Amino acid sequence: MSPEVGTNVNMKPYRAALALPGLRSLLLIAVLARIPLTATGITLTFHVVLDLDRGYGAAGLVGAAITVGAAIGGPLLGRLVDRRGLRPVLVLTAVAEAVFWSTAPSLPYALLLPAAFVAGSLALPIFSVVRQSIAALVPEDQRRPAYALDSMSVELSFMIGPALAVALVTAISAQTTMYLVGGGIVAAGIALWLVNPPIRGAAEPVGPRRRVPHREWLTPQLLAVLALSAAATLVLGGTDVAVVAVLRASGEVGWTGAVLTIWAVASLAGGFAYGAVHRSFSPLVLTGALALCTIPVGLGGAHWWLLCLALIPAGALCAPTIAAGSDAVSRLVPAEVRGEAMGLHGSAVTVGIAIGAPLAGAVIDATTPLWGFVVTGALGALVTLVVLPIELRRRHNTAASAAPLPQPDAELAPANR
Repeated sequence: MSPEVGTNVNMKPYRAALALPGLRSLLLIAVLARIPLTATGITLTFHVVLDLDRGYGAAGLVGAAITVGAAIGGPLLGRLVDRRGLRPVLVLTAVAEAVFWSTAPSLPYALLLPAAFVAGSLALPIFSVVRQSIAALVPEDQRRPAYALDSMSVELSFMIGPALAVALVTAISAQTTMYLVGGGIVAAGIALWLVNPPIRGAAEPVGPRRRVPHREWLTPQLLAVLALSAAATLVLGGTDVAVVAVLRASGEVGWTGAVLTIWAVASLAGGFAYGAVHRSFSPLVLTGALALCTIPVGLGGAHWWLLCLALIPAGALCAPTIAAGSDAVSRLVPAEVRGEAMGLHGSAVTVGIAIGAPLAGAVIDATTPLWGFVVTGALGALVTLVVLPIELRRRHNTAASAAPLPQPDAELAPANR
């Protein structure tokens, strides 16, 4: 087979997905809209440290307030999307974002902390809305490449947003950067309002929303996927901190940007490969592989380039793992509650990152940077072992329901007597 033919075969799932009406514009808006959102953490950190003359611990509390607020508010906003539609939620959250970012630069720290929590609980739900819209736009058999594209777009946003925020703070000021970030978030909300991406598929029920009790869709299988998503981002959050610690310990902290870039590029490559293959991989398999590949990463800490090589296998599993989790959630819940379910998935991802980073930091402070990778990777692997029985039971039930019913013996069948 020629290279040209092989390329065409690999690109076919993406071409088919991008040919679907509305998906291309949705993904383009998604990557641009997420850039200011990914810049919020570093921007607020610089503001607290530079403008308010507080320490990094105080800055971390502001970030934690936003994170906790987002984890609580995500499912509630998702339920509101399910019941009232997308546009009212976009108006509510865009107004809340505008109020916070226009006043936050002038707030004293004592008021900034509770304001950050409220802003987090009413944060523009771009991540969950985009994933919900993908489920509405894309048939089930084409969602894997669509969610892979979404996961890669998230990676691109995280590569651009924080770096852009640092450049703006350095060139202008932290306070002005806050206004710019807030303006970008509000602009993202307006763009989504204008596009108004669908939250229900063409073949899915429209009209008054049927109230679906939680017991009908909040199943052990869905809880397992949410736990795996949290475990995956716990590993990723821990890796982020451990990389910085390893390079600092080896006197090569100046290479941090290069190492994290290689990690992100590996994630992009892995996400592309995941969407191009024809075989599906469960979130359990991908999360377990991500966790196991992360445990030995610290062994490459002697030199920055060895750390890069050690990070590639785990990096290649980042985007596929997140994409598989989104895809699984979209398949496990009815359309009437998809917004709330995607909000829960977003909360699981947020909680995982919020736990992983400080956990790795505490372990590193108590031991050595190597153990930051080991402990977070081992914890991710432990979660996969805990939910493994649920996955095995699901596969057993699926196989049992797909098995053909036993047929009566031909000699005993009444027609042949």
